[in-house]
Amino acid sequence: MDMSTDRARFTAFGPEPFEHEQVLLCQDAASGLKCVIAIHSTALGPALGGVRCHAYAADEEAVADVLNLSRGMSYKNAMAGLDFGGGKAVIIADPARDKSEELLLAFGRFAASLGGRYTTGCDLGTDAADMEVVARVCPWTLSRPTGENRTSHTSSFTARGVLEGMRAAALHRWGTTSLRGRTVGVVGLGKVGAPLVELLTCAGAEVLVTDVLEEPVRRVTAKFPRVVVMRDAEALVQADGLDIYAPCALSGALDDAVVPLIAAEVVCGAANNQLARPDVEQRLAERGVLYVPDYVVNAGGAIHVAAEAAGHPLDRVAVDVRRIFDTTLTVLRHAESEGILPGAAADRIAERRIAAGAGNRATATVASGDRAATVATGSRAAEEVGR
Repeated sequence: MDMSTDRARFTAFGPEPFEHEQVLLCQDAASGLKCVIAIHSTALGPALGGVRCHAYAADEEAVADVLNLSRGMSYKNAMAGLDFGGGKAVIIADPARDKSEELLLAFGRFAASLGGRYTTGCDLGTDAADMEVVARVCPWTLSRPTGENRTSHTSSFTARGVLEGMRAAALHRWGTTSLRGRTVGVVGLGKVGAPLVELLTCAGAEVLVTDVLEEPVRRVTAKFPRVVVMRDAEALVQADGLDIYAPCALSGALDDAVVPLIAAEVVCGAANNQLARPDVEQRLAERGVLYVPDYVVNAGGAIHVAAEAAGHPLDRVAVDVRRIFDTTLTVLRHAESEGILPGAAADRIAERRIAAGAGNRATATVASGDRAATVATGSRAAEEVGR
């Protein structure tokens, strides 16, 4: 969605049209913090998106990631029907080595300086304990381990949404919502991948897994001995009989090297920004692989933290997350009827809502200005009468 204009277009971040409302490059020498906060859109409400802590190889990589992630949050929140815009933050640091209380407090102060335009929470490399620290200096912090909506549920709701997306894709591709007997490969056994394995196992699926770290694999196989461990992601995507491939780790999992190898008929996972480039989806389609847009199915966590902000109970969150099934099916059927890719179909639906939100905000602003002008005019008229 091109939200820029010829008069308001930055070229510092590359030749592509720059859509974001605000990008902050932040550093604090005392704590060693170096981070980027990006607000893509506030058309539907304050920008909502977690803070990621990752040891990026270069600053440019971090900037590119936060721009893509924040844009994805705008579309995710719009598709989920949330009254939030899209934002994201990345801290350029090794979470195991560099993350400290001082660093998190410094980040919180920068986030708070936005005055509520950006609401933060957990993401890759951050957790509920971190958010407790950030919340000391930033009131616009979610995913905290307090109350009924504690953050331990967030990842579970994300996993549940991905499962609902898989069920919708199964109905669209194979004519049944059942995953029993289907072989699903999960790459990444972190906050979302591990609970997704549990849901798939309970649904009767045959599950293949892999992770770059040994400990998550040990935890999952100890709990679910029938899970099959693959050597690496390359081996998993080529596995015989694979029906669904679920990328649940870092962005860009679907690239030129992986696409020719995928044995699955469906790609549906929790990772954000799975497509290394937009044209990858077309290449998947040419091979007969159905790609389910990631931001459609991985919205369960966003739905949960939005409910946390509103004080809604968990049973309502569960109902809203189950609706990801209907949303996914709508996207897939719209794509089929229009002869377009599911990614394009999802973008159209999300962009309509974002555009409507921007229009409503502009109307409200104009109406507010008209009221203020009326009051001012009336005051001047009263002054004239009094003279």
